[in-house]
Amino acid sequence: MNYVYILECSDRSLYTGWTNDLVKRLKAHGEGKGGKYTRAKLPVKLVYFEEYEDKIEAQKREYEIKQKKRDWKLQLIERGSALEKFK
Repeated sequence: MNYVYILECSDRSLYTGWTNDLVKRLKAHGEGKGGKYTRAKLPVKLVYFEEYEDKIEAQKREYEIKQKKRDWKLQLIERGSALEKFK
């Protein structure tokens, strides 16, 4: 399975990424090993994710979300995701 996810950083900024192992990637972000952007904005919190069978589809969706403005992303987060299933 592949995932597109959005993290809320400590400064309330949003970070969008994709991975094929969400648990491992979240752990890496939390340990400051996930990416240069999030490393400086710890702690981070998972606020949204989507699941995809295909890696290319996940990457396309990540790109699509990254092109959107913050307000659009907040509406996406508000509409919900599979977070409840993940907890």
